[in-house]
Amino acid sequence: QVQLVESGGGLVQPGGSLRLSCAASGSIRSISTMGWYRQAPGKERELVARITGGGDTNYADSVKGRFTVSRDNAKKAVYLQMNSLKTEDTAVYYCYARIMTWLTTAYGEYWGQGTQVTVSS
Repeated sequence: QVQLVESGGGLVQPGGSLRLSCAASGSIRSISTMGWYRQAPGKERELVARITGGGDTNYADSVKGRFTVSRDNAKKAVYLQMNSLKTEDTAVYYCYARIMTWLTTAYGEYWGQGTQVTVSS
């Protein structure tokens, strides 16, 4: 069994910063890509940022230059540093990871429960 647990969401004023964290636990053999998606009310879930096992990153155009994704392989964790936050960044943010467990020979997709980020004055 694999779990992804997120933390770090909350309420922040426009222009402020937040740091999201996500840690994977369970019977994990290997983790490849990790990242973050978000879903605003009435909108589809969208990719925010992701990072491969080798450290390559890519970002949604709307967050480039403001958000930074990173990972700590030893801790099986991924982070999202969000700076210069805008009201349009308000959404539920979901951690995502492609994980191979000790019970499988292929990578599966796993999701966290989501954490609310609200940007408002």
